[in-house]
Amino acid sequence: MRLLVAGGAGFIGSEFVRHTLSSHPDDSVVVLDKLTYAGNLRNLDPVAASSRFRFVHGDICDARTVETLAGEADAIVNFAAESHVDRSLEAPGQFIQTDVYGTFVLLDAARRIGHSRFLQVSTDEVYGDVTEGRSAEGDPLRPRSPYSASKAGGEMMAWAYRESYGVPVITTRGSNTYGPYQYPEKIIPLFITNALDDQPLPIYGDGNAVRDYLYVTDHARGIDTALRLGTPGEDYNIGYGGETNGHEVADLVLGALGKPDSLKQHVRDRLGHDRRYAVDTRKLEGLGWEPDVPLADGIKQTVEWYRQNQEWWRPLKSGEFWEFYSRNYKPLSPPP
Repeated sequence: MRLLVAGGAGFIGSEFVRHTLSSHPDDSVVVLDKLTYAGNLRNLDPVAASSRFRFVHGDICDARTVETLAGEADAIVNFAAESHVDRSLEAPGQFIQTDVYGTFVLLDAARRIGHSRFLQVSTDEVYGDVTEGRSAEGDPLRPRSPYSASKAGGEMMAWAYRESYGVPVITTRGSNTYGPYQYPEKIIPLFITNALDDQPLPIYGDGNAVRDYLYVTDHARGIDTALRLGTPGEDYNIGYGGETNGHEVADLVLGALGKPDSLKQHVRDRLGHDRRYAVDTRKLEGLGWEPDVPLADGIKQTVEWYRQNQEWWRPLKSGEFWEFYSRNYKPLSPPP
């Protein structure tokens, strides 16, 4: 296939690009990316010299650019998104613009050109807080943050184009993902890079919010499976199947680095913080996919990557990063 990958310089998108070019020797990839703060052209260094790869610096909200590139592709995979809950609480309008309007622009191009597939990369956070059991693909969407609401809005636009115009849309909903090349504001790379510098690991509230952490290579393979083997009109959850809280993540990171528990620091809880996510992945597993990397192994691999690639992440933890950090991680007062 000739793929147009929107947001392909981001964390998960760049892993998908690297996976595609290494696993599918007849495929070609054009990446369209705006290179906002979390997009990084260096993420694509491993494939930059490939004759089957091209990078275009641009915005998915720019209909003219999207139309031109979509006309050269057989399918679109849309990773492009504002994706950090804390930032969505500060500036929700930016999330709506990219995650909803930008998705519309891509879908409209796919409608006019007649692509074979359109894969919308979404998140398990659209299900909202899951107090028990696991979210299945047919469950209602109950987003509780501007980020998850914008992703749900993008999904609904995709559904509308699927039903109204017959665009062959497939949606994936991935759980919390970690691994190399992740911008260091997310919990695992933040904990790793802070611990490397003997700085506090900020744990929201009581630290008991539960997440299912999925290694990035497993997530990229899941998206690839849904794209190639999934049925247009269907949605697919992607997750590892574990349940881990903030304390446990911090312990794994500190243990991998041989750092003391005293680095753990409780901070003010996130507004509207969902307490638990969990997804049922049997539908995707029915296509032959399954996760390979347990959390403990993935943390060790990720720690080692950040230890060996400090020239990649240190420049990212600069002025704007620390301004955002200081606004969002307010230490709780110690008990009297």
